[in-house]
Amino acid sequence: MALKLYNTLTRKKEVFEPLDPSNVRMYVCGPTVYDFAHIGNARPVIVFDVLFRLLRHIYGPEHVTYVRNITDVDDKINARAAEEYPDLPLNEAIRRVTEKTEAQFHKDMAALGALPPSVQPRATEHIAQMKAMIERLVQKGCAYVAEDHVLFHVASMPDYGKLSGRSLDEMIAGARVEVAPFKRDPMDFVLWKPSKPGEPSWPSPADITARGRPGWHIECSAMAEAHLGDVFDIHGGGIDLVFPHHENEIAQSRCAHDTKIMAQVWMHNGFLQVEGEKMAKSFGNFVTVHELLEEWHSYAWPGEALRFNMLRTQYRQPLDWTLAGLDEAHKTLWEWYGDLEGKGSATGLPGPMVDALLDDLNTPKAIAEMHKLHSAGHWGRFRATLEFLGFSGDRAKIERVKVRDEQGVSVAPKAKVDALISARNAARAAKNFKEADRIRDELEAMGITLKDAKDPKTGKLVTTWEVAR
Repeated sequence: MALKLYNTLTRKKEVFEPLDPSNVRMYVCGPTVYDFAHIGNARPVIVFDVLFRLLRHIYGPEHVTYVRNITDVDDKINARAAEEYPDLPLNEAIRRVTEKTEAQFHKDMAALGALPPSVQPRATEHIAQMKAMIERLVQKGCAYVAEDHVLFHVASMPDYGKLSGRSLDEMIAGARVEVAPFKRDPMDFVLWKPSKPGEPSWPSPADITARGRPGWHIECSAMAEAHLGDVFDIHGGGIDLVFPHHENEIAQSRCAHDTKIMAQVWMHNGFLQVEGEKMAKSFGNFVTVHELLEEWHSYAWPGEALRFNMLRTQYRQPLDWTLAGLDEAHKTLWEWYGDLEGKGSATGLPGPMVDALLDDLNTPKAIAEMHKLHSAGHWGRFRATLEFLGFSGDRAKIERVKVRDEQGVSVAPKAKVDALISARNAARAAKNFKEADRIRDELEAMGITLKDAKDPKTGKLVTTWEVAR
């Protein structure tokens, strides 16, 4: 069975045929590192991680390149830096914000079982490529200089709007375009702009004397070109990026390279809401991955449960993130992993499960096949499927830890428990058993039960914990 993917550009499901089967290339828009990733940000990470795994399975790991960028120059970053570090020079404050946020992003996505992409370029490392692309667009008459800005002239792209399928009026409303007297057309968008005093800045392109910085859209076009070439196979992201971001990427890249397309397939995951409502800080339901891993509705949730809950909905469909759904996802994994204990190693992948994924990443159908494998006791293929989809199969890794009681009182801060367990392990390694016993007693007084067991693969002693029931 061939891989079929829904292409936003053509609005139909198509058989995927890579430009070069020995060099399959995918670009997915990554985070702007000014705030911790929320659960909506995690959806494309998980979705395209599954696709990355599937492409590696089909074409071989050495023949697939997955690029996911880091946007580390942006107005939101500048604002957050000034807010969090008002006493520092802005550039130093920006460095602190971006380093802290990027490190947390990588940690959170690893907890969700996502493989690291092949390349994770940073926007600030590709300013030269952005300037070169801007220069080409100006030379071709697709962009122009006005009051120290460089703007893309949308009229130079005859089929602008094809990806989103919007009318001109809809695009103007959706883009929330900045009204500026120096624009030739209201739809024209910024490729480069002057920096304010103290903001990050670089020598400008197009003979502009004032120092400046790139606009958001040109960043992805330049990074994709640098790592994947003028035309590549798959471009992905959330449905919210179709317009204006991806529409503008297409315009910039096609005009700069004189190509008919930027990417063969455009894939977009659906919106995510929380408990039936749009997620927003103003609604009080804004949930970060970090919060879910540390505490959400009184529990610290394992990353694998978050991943499984996400995959129970097909990626193009809207997803309602609920406590009930997350609890059900965790219970399923808890049962599965318990039944897997002592059942041997993974064997070959089952065909029906792979076929489900080949059908536009139909993860609900793949999970249904996993239920069948579990019920039939086909443990080798069941374990292989779990591992293929990014799950450990290890019950010790999916403890759901209660961190607050019914009155909202802290039960046992997870970080403190983990630190005490590490100290106990160190005491045991030093044969200081008196101290190890003292730490165990301290944990028991906090309502924590420890479980010591040997890892069947390594033979090393592993300690897990749970709140006493």
